[in-house]
Amino acid sequence: MKTVIGRKFEKQRLDLLYNSGKSEFVAVYGRRRIGKTYLLREYFSDRMAFHHTGLAESGQQEQLINFQYSLKRFFENLVPDDLPQTWLEALHRLQSVLEKLPKGKKVVFIDELPWMDTPRSGFLPAFEHFWNAWASARTDILLIGCGSVASWMMGKIVRSKGGFHNRITERIHLKAFSLSECEELCGSLGLVFNRHQMMELYMILGGTPYYWSLLAKGKSASQCVDDLFFNANALLKDEFKNLYASLFRFADNHQLVVEALSKKAVGLTRDELVKATNIPNGGGLTKVLEELESGDFIRRYSPFGRKQRESLYQLMDFFTLFYFRFAKNRKVGTEQYWLNQIDLPNHRVWSGYAFELLCLQHVEQIKHALGVSGVHTEVASWRSKGDQAAQIDLVLDRRDSVVNICEMKFAQAPFVIDKKYDLELRTKMDHFRTATKTRKAVHLTFVSPFGLKDNAYSGLAQQSLNAESLFT
Repeated sequence: MKTVIGRKFEKQRLDLLYNSGKSEFVAVYGRRRIGKTYLLREYFSDRMAFHHTGLAESGQQEQLINFQYSLKRFFENLVPDDLPQTWLEALHRLQSVLEKLPKGKKVVFIDELPWMDTPRSGFLPAFEHFWNAWASARTDILLIGCGSVASWMMGKIVRSKGGFHNRITERIHLKAFSLSECEELCGSLGLVFNRHQMMELYMILGGTPYYWSLLAKGKSASQCVDDLFFNANALLKDEFKNLYASLFRFADNHQLVVEALSKKAVGLTRDELVKATNIPNGGGLTKVLEELESGDFIRRYSPFGRKQRESLYQLMDFFTLFYFRFAKNRKVGTEQYWLNQIDLPNHRVWSGYAFELLCLQHVEQIKHALGVSGVHTEVASWRSKGDQAAQIDLVLDRRDSVVNICEMKFAQAPFVIDKKYDLELRTKMDHFRTATKTRKAVHLTFVSPFGLKDNAYSGLAQQSLNAESLFT
């Protein structure tokens, strides 16, 4: 077993499944580049009985040939030389050789299942039969099905109404690294950044391990961003197009939706999305939104105290946001472009929004810093109605009769609350109490990389959290 950075919860689950004493079928899914294959391949490197990866954009014949190659690579002379003609035959060959292996748990890892399910190939019924008729009846199989197309994994495997209905024994939705996991990854790669630089990199790359692995030693965070997006031969110049094309069969509408959402920090209603994208308000749009949500690109949420029909869709993918704000119309070869953006208005607006997203994705760390990890908490946002609009992007509604109103500000030094901002904050809190009619204590919680500067107005905040709180 090799050392795998982060993924503490996932490794614990995999260990339990490996040692369960019965056969297990695990569905692992998550967006492209998130590290699914790396986790499973490396964690089970010395325990892998069989590993196969489907081919992108290939038909049934090519998929079967590729599967035969995998059988030969693992089992050599135990497999016939002729090509299997159907998936039933191919999976029966796998079954036959697994039966000949010594006693002990056998890890069978089938990667990129959605690519193998080509039209009229019969793959899915054959795969269902492999598990239902043989593997599930044994005690020694750990079958892991993996895929980047989260909507396919959910529809065909996890929530299947066919042969896999209620047959999955575990599902693991692999999400982005946290800040602390990115810090651990940087350490393993010999990269040296301070925590403020790591936060800005996270606001661009998100917690996608592959993107972080492209960062160069000996360079500043800004130099790395230029290398990835703007300099000649930028490593991620085609990543946006490739990312969406690899995950969604018809990606144009998906891109229209995320582009519209990139322009509105708080998000858009469904009706507003229809107006912004000209996508008809029907099943097609529903599918696009569901696929983007299952792939962790957007979230659907109801503001605090609002009804379900007033839900908003909000862009949550850092890479996509950065692409539309800076990279889409920027010609590659613009030397030191990002270095020259620091402190410009566009940079300040983007960094404010991106830092709020960073905090939204580290709510558990914020709760830990507040000492309420074990307290049941509803996470929401809030928008007032009427002419005097007020907005709170993170509300923690706690069962212990406290509501935390979180103000999140990205800054290069301890943030200063002045007289004008103090009045704005007090007004916002009064609007919240009046509109929600809450009887709970309302605590102003301030989150900023260097915390708050102590002055005549800083006492308004009940808690001041800094970068250290987000790296726990």
